[in-house]
Amino acid sequence: MIDLNKNNLAADPSPYLQQHKDNPVNWQVWNREVLNKAKQNKKPIILSIGYASCHWCHVMAHESFEDQATSRLMNDNFINIKVDREERPDIDFVFQSSFQLFNNSSGGWPLTMFLDENGVPFMAGTYFPKISQHGLPSFKDVLESVHKVYNEQREKILQQSGLITKNLSLGKNPVVKQDLLPFIDSIIINLDEKKGGYKGAPKFPLFNIYQTLLYFYNKSQNEKYLEPVSIILKQLCTKGIYDQVEGGLCRYATDENWTIPHFEKMLYDNAQFVSLLCDYFTVTKDKYFLNKISQTINFIEEQFKNKEDGLLGSAYDADSDGEEGKYYTFNYEEIKNIESINEYFDIKPEGNWEGKIILEEIRSPNQLILDQLVEIRSKKNKPFFDKKTQLDLNSLWVSSLVKASKVFENKSYLNSAIDYMDKIEKKFSLNDIFHCNFKSIAFIEDYAMLIASLLDLHEATLNIKYKISATQLKDQAIQLFYLKDQNIFQKNKKDFNDIFFKPIDISDHTIPNGNSIMLMNLVRLNDQKYTSNLANSLNGYLNIYKSFMASSIRAIDFYNENNIQMKCGPDGCKI
Repeated sequence: MIDLNKNNLAADPSPYLQQHKDNPVNWQVWNREVLNKAKQNKKPIILSIGYASCHWCHVMAHESFEDQATSRLMNDNFINIKVDREERPDIDFVFQSSFQLFNNSSGGWPLTMFLDENGVPFMAGTYFPKISQHGLPSFKDVLESVHKVYNEQREKILQQSGLITKNLSLGKNPVVKQDLLPFIDSIIINLDEKKGGYKGAPKFPLFNIYQTLLYFYNKSQNEKYLEPVSIILKQLCTKGIYDQVEGGLCRYATDENWTIPHFEKMLYDNAQFVSLLCDYFTVTKDKYFLNKISQTINFIEEQFKNKEDGLLGSAYDADSDGEEGKYYTFNYEEIKNIESINEYFDIKPEGNWEGKIILEEIRSPNQLILDQLVEIRSKKNKPFFDKKTQLDLNSLWVSSLVKASKVFENKSYLNSAIDYMDKIEKKFSLNDIFHCNFKSIAFIEDYAMLIASLLDLHEATLNIKYKISATQLKDQAIQLFYLKDQNIFQKNKKDFNDIFFKPIDISDHTIPNGNSIMLMNLVRLNDQKYTSNLANSLNGYLNIYKSFMASSIRAIDFYNENNIQMKCGPDGCKI
């Protein structure tokens, strides 16, 4: 029996929820019992979604969720639910989509949703300040306004749920095959031709797009597909978004020059960064990038590995000692006496961000300089590490290590990938895998990335056990996630959907879309039964949602070319 009159987060293993267990807000975890309580009490819900390393989540927590007056408003008038978006990406997907529907713009974190008593959203926001500023109302004003509206218009709000569900449903055209190159050309047009990424700020690495462009270069040898990849990788490796001292990429840059990062470091970014660098080196043989590959691998291996299970955690926070970027930036006085440092990094006494220095590379530094910078940094407190182990992201890392082993012709990387897979099998049990902390919860991305990594290991080692496991997991995925009436994989398990809306996701997000990776998996496993139906289904979505489906374009082409007996791999075709 849940007591809604107290904070119930203490028992949840999520690092993000643990950060909020002492809030005066009566936070609840997302489950059917809490949702049923809302329905019984005819009480609206505040749904707050974030993650442990999220800077603005911390800001809103300190300003509002730790404030007694704000908490009183929340506790008196709402049932309050806190969700870790990395534990429940299905919930995050549905309510980010709802935010976009209501606001005609992308959401973000913290995501602040107001749901009716049936768990259907009727109002959406992200960060709200404690005091009104920059055109945003104060969170207390929002709470009072929403409470008033729900009391006065409850029946009307409840009646609109059907319209919301209808508008969230994906459209599809009856197209089963089409020329894919115009979709690729439309992607290239929208890219910043000088600096990479989309034009303007903020700038994200967009790995799904650049991996797809490199795939089409491998297939066609057309330089127009390679040039954008060359531009983005040079920017990412030399600018402030890359940690020039210890390696590893930050989540995004807040400016258009890639100089000022949002200092979070995520496993999903760095796994894809290594993968793209390896593929790019395979094509160009540009040895400059070898150091970035090895430095980033070393960083992840040394800084992300959990002692408990030997697998990788999720992310490092942007903040330390309550200050964003403190660990990663330098004062001029700290580094001015390092001999010849100006030859390697662009350094000015006034700094390049709020009087501080974010290192940007002029040319590759020697190890002596890096050692001195590491020594200075070692005296600082490290940011918080979210050690949560996610199956899909660890599987991505296995695939990246397999690629690195080919680039360096280095068995140690392959042995490391094999060791990770052994640990994955031990922790997650390939008979009934799960995403993170709860054995009943898994997503199509977990199956897709794990199958892909097993197939990568099979191709690298020729050990048949990996292909056998991949085939068994493929069959499980079809049974648990595949919707035969729509020829698509649902994001969460068909028999474990506790959201008002069935989550069907065909868009790329922080990692490639699960349906696109599953299509490539099915082709690689020579599955004759489901492959064509899934390819045709993704083709039907493509005309409407092309801007969000870069990995699906690659997967559809991979299917098409293999279907006509081309010699193709997931990274391109040999003509």
